[in-house]
Amino acid sequence: MTDKITVALAQLDFIVGDVSGNTKKILEYAARAQSEMRADLIVFPELCVSGYPPEDLLFHAGLRGRVDEAIGVIQKTARDIAVLVGFPEYSEGNIYNACAVFKDGAVLARYRKHLLPNYRVFDEQRYFTAGKEPSVFSLNRIRIGINICEDVWKSGPVAASRAAGAEVIVAINGSPYELNSQTKRELVVRQRIKEVGIPTVYLNMVGGQDELVFDGGSFAMDAEGEICFRAEPYVENLYKLVLEADGSGVKPQATHVSSILQTENSVYEAIVCGTRDYVEKNGFPGVILGLSGGIDSALVLSVACDALGADRVRAVMMPFRYTSNMSQEDAAKQAALLGVRYDVIPIEPMYGATIGQLRTIFEGRTADVTEENIQARCRGLLLMSISNKTGWMLLTTGNKSEMAVGYATLYGDMAGGFAPIKDCSKSLVYRLARYRNSVSEAIPERVIARPPSAELRANQKDSDSLPDYSVLDPILEAFIEKDLSVAEIVAAGFDKDVVVHVLELVKRNEYKRRQAPPGIRISNRAFGRDWRYPITSRYTFPE
Repeated sequence: MTDKITVALAQLDFIVGDVSGNTKKILEYAARAQSEMRADLIVFPELCVSGYPPEDLLFHAGLRGRVDEAIGVIQKTARDIAVLVGFPEYSEGNIYNACAVFKDGAVLARYRKHLLPNYRVFDEQRYFTAGKEPSVFSLNRIRIGINICEDVWKSGPVAASRAAGAEVIVAINGSPYELNSQTKRELVVRQRIKEVGIPTVYLNMVGGQDELVFDGGSFAMDAEGEICFRAEPYVENLYKLVLEADGSGVKPQATHVSSILQTENSVYEAIVCGTRDYVEKNGFPGVILGLSGGIDSALVLSVACDALGADRVRAVMMPFRYTSNMSQEDAAKQAALLGVRYDVIPIEPMYGATIGQLRTIFEGRTADVTEENIQARCRGLLLMSISNKTGWMLLTTGNKSEMAVGYATLYGDMAGGFAPIKDCSKSLVYRLARYRNSVSEAIPERVIARPPSAELRANQKDSDSLPDYSVLDPILEAFIEKDLSVAEIVAAGFDKDVVVHVLELVKRNEYKRRQAPPGIRISNRAFGRDWRYPITSRYTFPE
């Protein structure tokens, strides 16, 4: 005799704090899964009721009341289908990252997350108390064990589920995107399957939440660790998966297996997703940005158009005496190519007025970076003024290489509400631009081919102030993402004086990064919630 369960996997986007909206979405998809798929079970992501990650909102008494009410509604409303839903559980002064399975008013199972990650972007030990007990429930005589996200990254919780009688594991997740994240997840789950010998269904959420992007990519593996199902990344959808059990165990039926995206494709889609959701979830009607004719703003313009549509994007060129004809021509060409509104506002009058007001204070002092920063701040003032007047959010266009070494101006090109390519090195920016043009032309070829320049003084190039990006970016990656010492970086083939100089720049410019807008995390360590270096520090290199 063969027992069978039809599972609906709800790879969806939930909004932090929108408990009523999230609850409505849960009930709507549960009804769809029952009526359209005749599903026995629908599975939703980690903390979907509150949205993930809710951070310190968890401490607010008002959220607790809304969550408790929502869970009551879900339990009462779910009919003819079992609903597995994640939520923050408040109990006896503790908060648990929990989930429960409801059907026809009954509670089939409750589970509290065992392993609370406290590294990189995760600080769950700040909020949650760890669970200790496994949870296994039966549907159609198939015994299902539950785990939550981090629980599958180590052996204990999965082994406990197996020991409690689970024949298949269902893991609900809020796993954010980073480079190669899909491959990493599947390797980890395959290792757990090797240890316990039962299949696993892995559901991940999608959507952008501030700096984080959740890329979906939900999947199922059989007891041999072979992929039976993989959902498309970055796509909200309801997927059907059938689990069958006979005398030899539970087997997921083979179904759709989407491809894993190549690096540039996955990063670009993450940036588009994160930008779209930041704009949409915060209620902005559109975005504006300064279009300089350089590679960074060109890539951000492309991302913005792909995320929102050209009618919700506005580009402004703000030329000065050092702005080349090439830059002005290329900016105009790209704006026309993508069909965005394009304005040209020269900054010479603003710059002249500012210098005039400062003339007596600057008297006797030679021109230096101050005058360059005034140019950037004139542009920042114009863009922020347009943003204030229209309500459209200003996107900044700085990349990770620039933010690392302080090659950016506070209250100038750093002014804005969101930084789409903040975690992309300059080298990656070029790769993303070429990837985007391989899909369809979005960036003039000359923008990609020319040497990068801020154009804040005559004949300026980035290489005047910084090592070539082919040298700079690997040094930054070694320090920021791998925590290597000067000696270890030098041993990899880099000049010691260059390494020390770069790392001192990173240290010196921490104060700027603390004032920068949020941006999308795509690496395993981005500036923001997982970078917490002190501003005031007497630590010196070359240690």
